[in-house]
Amino acid sequence: MFTGIDHVVVVVEELESAIASYSRAGFTVVRGGRHPIGTHNALIALADGSYFELIAFLKPNTGHPWQTALEKAGGIVDFCMATDNLAADVESMRRAGAKIGDPSPLTRERPDGYRLSWVLAIPAPPFSGQLPFLIKDETPRDERVPRERSHPNGASGIGTLAIAVNDPAAISRYYAHVLGRPGAPVNRRDLEAAGVTFTIGPNEVQLLASKTENGPLAKWIRDRGQSPFEVVIAIASAAATALDPALLQGARIKFA
Repeated sequence: MFTGIDHVVVVVEELESAIASYSRAGFTVVRGGRHPIGTHNALIALADGSYFELIAFLKPNTGHPWQTALEKAGGIVDFCMATDNLAADVESMRRAGAKIGDPSPLTRERPDGYRLSWVLAIPAPPFSGQLPFLIKDETPRDERVPRERSHPNGASGIGTLAIAVNDPAAISRYYAHVLGRPGAPVNRRDLEAAGVTFTIGPNEVQLLASKTENGPLAKWIRDRGQSPFEVVIAIASAAATALDPALLQGARIKFA
């Protein structure tokens, strides 16, 4: 079963610039290291156990969906769900009709030389971006996720992840099949949207469709396709100030 959001992926043009700008926004940013697939990252770990992954290509990777998103201003491009049984959840998603690949290995070498390893199961088009990819650690998760989880801006966890989709009811059945329960209706007047929401561990995942032709989600889908749109962050202090969008490298992230 899904147990919560593992991490949200934010693709950026240049990693050092992203580290500097997110640090100015009040986040504690930790360099993550390099993957053997031509990317490197930095991580923003939160007290609820989730994190943001700032990821950049070491050289352009034409045809990669994250590269395509980067050429359209970057920002949030994907999300990973934690699971207590990856193999069972892959099979459950397939039984519901989703296309998702077999678990495949990946590694990352941290700046201190520690080599992390895990396996990923990644949805195939047209499900990518609407359904999460799944992860199972082979090295301890506490080594993959930074231990520095407090932030000057008060960020404490991912409250809500909003995903722009054409048909929330259709997509919700894949989540319901894994979770063993239906979602609940949700209305987002601020986004001119409505859909289905699931509470998963400490997080909420909203599958939203625009109610207007020119609402923000309708424009997003026309430009970027069905994919993650926005994250609302829970904060530890009511005194936290709003995040400056200019510092977020194209990502729609705001405080609750």
